[in-house]
Amino acid sequence: MLWEKKGPQNTEATVQAALEGAAQLKIGHLVVASNTGKTARYFLNQGVEVVWVTHHVGFASPGECEVDPALRQQLQQGGVKTLTTTHLLAGVDRAVRMKFGGLYPAEIVAAALRMLGQGPKVCVEIAVMALDAGLIPYGEEIISVAGSGRGADTACVIVPAHSNTFFETSVKEIICMPRER
Repeated sequence: MLWEKKGPQNTEATVQAALEGAAQLKIGHLVVASNTGKTARYFLNQGVEVVWVTHHVGFASPGECEVDPALRQQLQQGGVKTLTTTHLLAGVDRAVRMKFGGLYPAEIVAAALRMLGQGPKVCVEIAVMALDAGLIPYGEEIISVAGSGRGADTACVIVPAHSNTFFETSVKEIICMPRER
C-alpha cells in the first residue's frame, strides 16, 4: 500500500495494515517507533508482543524525556516493552559531525536508507535496536512500524541482524509507506 502523502493522518490505516500483516504471516512481534507513546498505544491488547522504541533522553533538549510518565506506565502495564536508548544510526557519529563537520559511516547508512523514505529507515533502525536490547527473538520475522515525523505511515516485515552484523538485516516486505518523500 502506498499512502499519497506522508504523515500522521495515515496512523490508523498503518496500524491496521501492520496488524493484518502480522496475522497473515503469523508474526508475533512488532517494534514501534513512537517518541511520545501515542502511536504505541494503538497496539495495546492486539494479540501481539510490542516493543516501543522512544527517542533517547535529551533528543528534544538536554535531560528531557519526551514521554509522559503516566502513558509509559499505562503501556508497560499493558505488556508493551519500552526501549529508550541511543539511536543506532546517529549516536556518536552525529556528535562528531556536529562538532567537527564531515560525514561518518552510520550517517551514510542512514542517508542510503532514506532513499526509500524516513519511515523505512527508522523501521530498520528500531528493529536492530530492539534485537540488540534482547527484546525480540533473533532470526525471526518481525513487523516494524515508523513514521515520517509524527504518527505512523510505514510498516515493514524485517528479519533484523545485530548491529555488529547490520548488513545481514533483511527487509522482506514493505507493507505500506508514503509515496511522498
